[in-house]
Amino acid sequence: MQQPTQPSDPTQILRPTPSDTPGLAKRLADFATLTDSLDYAAKGVAGLNFYSARGVLNTVLTYRDLCEQAQSHGRRLVAAGVRPGERVALLAATAPEFLILFFACQYAGIIPVPMPLPTAFGRREAYIDQIKGQMASSQARMALGPKEFLPFVEEAGAGLGLMLIGALEDVAALPEGAGTLQPGGADDLSYIQYSSGSTRFPKGVMVTHTNLMNNCSAMNGFGVANRDNERGMSWLPFFHDMGLVGFVLGAVTSQSSMDYLATEDFARRPLTWLKIISENGGALSYAPSFGYELCARRVASMAEGALDLDLSSWRVAGIGGEMIKPKVMRAFADAFKPYGFSENAFCASYGLAECVLAVSFAEGGKGMQLDHVDKHALEDHRAVPIVDDGSHDGRTFVSCGKVIPDHKAEIRDETGKVLSERLVGRVFVRGPSVMRGYFDDPEATAEAIIDGWLDTGDLGYWIGEDLVIVGRAKDMMIINGRNVWPQDIEWTVEHMDGLRSGDGAAIVLTGADGAEIPTILVQCRVSDLAERARLAEEVAARVQEAVGVLCDVILVPARSLPKTTSGKLARGRAKTMFESGEITRLDVGAPAG
Repeated sequence: MQQPTQPSDPTQILRPTPSDTPGLAKRLADFATLTDSLDYAAKGVAGLNFYSARGVLNTVLTYRDLCEQAQSHGRRLVAAGVRPGERVALLAATAPEFLILFFACQYAGIIPVPMPLPTAFGRREAYIDQIKGQMASSQARMALGPKEFLPFVEEAGAGLGLMLIGALEDVAALPEGAGTLQPGGADDLSYIQYSSGSTRFPKGVMVTHTNLMNNCSAMNGFGVANRDNERGMSWLPFFHDMGLVGFVLGAVTSQSSMDYLATEDFARRPLTWLKIISENGGALSYAPSFGYELCARRVASMAEGALDLDLSSWRVAGIGGEMIKPKVMRAFADAFKPYGFSENAFCASYGLAECVLAVSFAEGGKGMQLDHVDKHALEDHRAVPIVDDGSHDGRTFVSCGKVIPDHKAEIRDETGKVLSERLVGRVFVRGPSVMRGYFDDPEATAEAIIDGWLDTGDLGYWIGEDLVIVGRAKDMMIINGRNVWPQDIEWTVEHMDGLRSGDGAAIVLTGADGAEIPTILVQCRVSDLAERARLAEEVAARVQEAVGVLCDVILVPARSLPKTTSGKLARGRAKTMFESGEITRLDVGAPAG
């Protein structure tokens, strides 16, 4: 059995798969199933390339190799007794092994369930609870992943009756058998995607092949206008919908070569992301705002032109996965303009796993389209445009563009009434990408899908045909009768000297008398008690000035605020952890002077 290409001789130069696919017409997900798309991609020379933290190419997996190995391993899974329609949990490491097993399941008609890695969690116990819930919810028959992480899986899988907990080599050691592969059809499930924040009550999004092909077609065509001779680059985790669909399945269904950097390697060396784009002429790459912020922060102290980078090939610099922060994006554009980056490459989008991935895309080549609105009117669910004069009276949002073809979206108020332009309400989506439902959870499905319309749980408004997202409905804080956005408080804090993006979590705590107390948990890196007191006072004053809310400021240890597996602040979990004592309050002294 042929393995992914690796240099046997250390002096041998391993080369990435080419961007062009001569002799193979480019097709943008016009297939019935995911296996059909890989069968077609395997006729070309494109594939997937895996890089080290320093940007050295370690492994090449062509689509032809992936196709052959997936079918071989699929037969082994069938011979082991896993039947079509049953589930197999896969630890989604950024590695060829995960993709081989994921597609092995596809060819066998088995439903893969991508799971996060321990590196996405701060505590062992939280991670084990997370994957145990996902394995139990999906009723997985096997759990497979990298050897180094199997002790976690064994602990989480205890008592679940799994027939195998192992790595790729354990599957390879199984007899292949003579069974016939039975890939799923267009209306069958392709995979189950668990939302990044689900721990106690995990909800597995059921994605059919038809759902997937519709979304990949819209992304590759309408969204980024995927072209011949273009390649992509990603450090996004494979267990998250943007990393899996946008930069794995979207690549396979468009026969595009893709370059990968593990998420944990990006976190240590973010500029490697740009180095690989530069060296390979990458055209397509996405990240949440914090990814761009990390890079801009790294070059802030460098002399202009100190890096050997050419980012002129980067045509679509996508933004998604969290609320878009215009100041962060401007800082990135300014920092990397000397290296050929154009701010017109920024492409905002909106999506969620319940719609496979994408719901809307901004028009390419025009950069961010900003909308500055009156903050006080926003509390009354109206997006009234005002001049951005730098005062605290406005909020700036980024347009996420038009809804993808064959899909519709509506903005509704609490009574279900469809709202007109610039009125803020809940976003509902309908179309062929909308999930079948949550696996084995009819109640949650009935709450989310109403008469064929998906309630996204997000709040937004229209500017003409362009969709603007303003936040999650469940995150809204009601303080003295006012609607207050937690992001307003958090953004105010993270723009203070010495504080960073993600350093604050705005929550509401309940006092001993039952009163609700608006609170901001702030990660603190200083040990001097007087300095801590000064910081707490300054945060309270800045929030009151900018947002008009008197907040209780609680300083907490650095790196204590939890994040989802996709890197977003887990605001609700932060509140739970603080109330349970998992996040402790730091002592403060009297302010100096």
